[in-house]
Amino acid sequence: MIDRKKVLEIRGVNAYYEKQVLYDINFCIYENEIMGLVGESGCGKSTLSRAILGLGERTEGEIIHHTSRPQMIFQDPYASLNPVKKVGWILEEPLRLKGGSSKAGRREAVLDMLKKVGLEEKIAARLPRELSGGQRQRVSIAAALIGGSRFIIADEPVSALDVTVQAQIMELLLKLADEFKLSYLFISHDLNVIYQMCDRLIVMKEGRIVEEGTVDQVFTHPQNPYTRQLLELEK
Repeated sequence: MIDRKKVLEIRGVNAYYEKQVLYDINFCIYENEIMGLVGESGCGKSTLSRAILGLGERTEGEIIHHTSRPQMIFQDPYASLNPVKKVGWILEEPLRLKGGSSKAGRREAVLDMLKKVGLEEKIAARLPRELSGGQRQRVSIAAALIGGSRFIIADEPVSALDVTVQAQIMELLLKLADEFKLSYLFISHDLNVIYQMCDRLIVMKEGRIVEEGTVDQVFTHPQNPYTRQLLELEK
């Protein structure tokens, strides 16, 4: 592990709203690694995500990005996609903002990315409401990747999908991780999903990291009583 390049370092991060909600958070994510993040609602997972994205208003400590800023894949793809714009426009917009490419080049990149996430070219001419939930999530994944980011925060990306589509999206995320050498911070309440997807795992409780290790270590030999409790609930 020590020879792998870091994409993210979190050092001593605290965060506050009316009161403190994150306490001395420390961890790293490495190149081509999927780091899981679990914990009950209100434990600070979303606050940590916002801080990494630079959206945390009151944070202290160091958040060091060794690669491009992360992009986000959300739980609800419909809410995260512009409902009045067609898919082609949605995917082309990051390239327009980035600059340096022609209209024809952007169009080619959009169609290529649609193919990489398993969608037909004709999807580019559709509105988000004309797509299934699984198709919308594939568009969200494409939108996160098309600008060139290789660090993705996936916030419950399969929890709103039925079981069959969940499996398809998880398979896609793993395939893209290999193809693009991606790193993910993969947030989920579903430990079965975490076990299938992740290399390492962080367990959070009440704003603190209470356990960290490889997925096999944590699932086989949990050290913290809270982790054991979460694992018992999954049985």
